[in-house]
Amino acid sequence: MSLPINTVKNYLLSLQDNICHALEAEDSKEKFIEELWDRPSGGGGRTRVIANGAIIEKGGVNFSHVYGQGLPPSASAHRPELAGCNFQALGVSLVIHPANPHIPTSHANVRLFVAEKEGHPPLWWFGGGFDLTPYYAVEEDCVYWHQVAYEACQPFGENVYPRFKKWCDEYFYLKHRMEPRGIGGLFFDDLNEWDFDTCFSFIQAIGNAYIKAYIPIIQRRKSMPYTKEQREFQAFRRGRYVEFNLVYDRGTLFGLQSGGRTESILMSLPPEVRWSYDWHPKPNSAESKLTDYFLTNRNWLNQ
Repeated sequence: MSLPINTVKNYLLSLQDNICHALEAEDSKEKFIEELWDRPSGGGGRTRVIANGAIIEKGGVNFSHVYGQGLPPSASAHRPELAGCNFQALGVSLVIHPANPHIPTSHANVRLFVAEKEGHPPLWWFGGGFDLTPYYAVEEDCVYWHQVAYEACQPFGENVYPRFKKWCDEYFYLKHRMEPRGIGGLFFDDLNEWDFDTCFSFIQAIGNAYIKAYIPIIQRRKSMPYTKEQREFQAFRRGRYVEFNLVYDRGTLFGLQSGGRTESILMSLPPEVRWSYDWHPKPNSAESKLTDYFLTNRNWLNQ
């Protein structure tokens, strides 16, 4: 069986282009800088980073296609029978950290893994999703984000959105803090329950939905004034983002374990962050509402 790897790769490269162009148009000040890189043991990527824009304080939209011998532990932990297989991994991964604390941080990725062992047909699976991490959350934005996610899933079955929404809530959860990272969205991995073409169509639907979901939220919030204290709260909450990415995120672990490019892998980290010892927001404040109301794995489509 020959898989259409190049077809997937071409889509991912065009997705990276489309997302970068849309974000540049919205920021209006800065452009993405591009760096091509090679992985010594096989493959490489196209890293694009934007910083100090009118809207985006730091962001990255990365494409990578790496391959080699021996799946790293993060990729084979749930499938020990794959240990030692040759592999290919290709995908687009992005994180956008706006300067204005009224605009949420957003994350998205879509990817394909292929594992091969001599004498056996290739094993493949897709993964990805997108999720939103607000600081001063607005219910309208949360509902809209999930509505776009729901509409992207609908052609593939009624149970797809609720299943992958639940998976997202469970995955982006900081166990040591006992709180979600954000208000979720979609997350899926090991997707091969449909045929290859249907699974590929699904990740295209998810990849294409990201800009539709995020740009209107930027447009609604980008002109809202903010204070020094609100920026400090944003930096404090960004600390939670860092904790998740360095402790739990499978993509970060895979990249580091597989010998990926460290600068590209860690571009997801925010530019400014703070930790305060045993800090708690004032009761009934806008800051306390984030954890008391928004970060509670809500059903946003039935508000």
